[in-house]
Amino acid sequence: MNKGLLLVLSGPSGVGKGTVCSVLRKKLPELVYSVSATTRAPRQGEVNGVNYFFKSREQFEDMIARDALLEHAEYVGNYYGTPREFVERTIAEGKDIILEIEVQGALKVKEKFPEGVFIFLLPPSLDELKQRITGRGTESQDIINHRMSVAVEEMNLIQHYDYAVVNDEIDLTCKRIESIIIAEHCRKDRFLEELSHLNAATIEKA
Repeated sequence: MNKGLLLVLSGPSGVGKGTVCSVLRKKLPELVYSVSATTRAPRQGEVNGVNYFFKSREQFEDMIARDALLEHAEYVGNYYGTPREFVERTIAEGKDIILEIEVQGALKVKEKFPEGVFIFLLPPSLDELKQRITGRGTESQDIINHRMSVAVEEMNLIQHYDYAVVNDEIDLTCKRIESIIIAEHCRKDRFLEELSHLNAATIEKA
């Protein structure tokens, strides 16, 4: 009953995952942020174990071989991944942990950690999503079109998630996610195992 939750927040690029996660952590300071492992070099000001777990390529590949990652990918010559031990230890300590990740990574996590709570963040509309991507001012029209095409494909994967939350207004979005956390902690199956032990002990004493 005292175990924490693994909350997996994902959705298409531009939907605002990072902003939602940042605001949610301020509202819920007890919520632990899942720290990724990487083989890239630390940037100025980054702290090992806070920003990332910095690993050598050999160390990271050893983690892959030992199945010590819930998911991993290689990007621009560096590995990135979610350490299983950090997540499992945090949950065992009774703390909730949130993992902000892209859709394909979330589906990999679900394969190895199906008991997680998977939340899909949706834009209010495709037009709004396109405006958010365009508003960055850093993408060419071809890249914008590609991102929109990928976003549609990713939204079709919503069937693999437990919840869908529309990110229309940041405070409302966070309240919806907070409600999900409360509801998940009240699920009866989180109490069944403990109650079965309690019932067995009561019968033995009788």
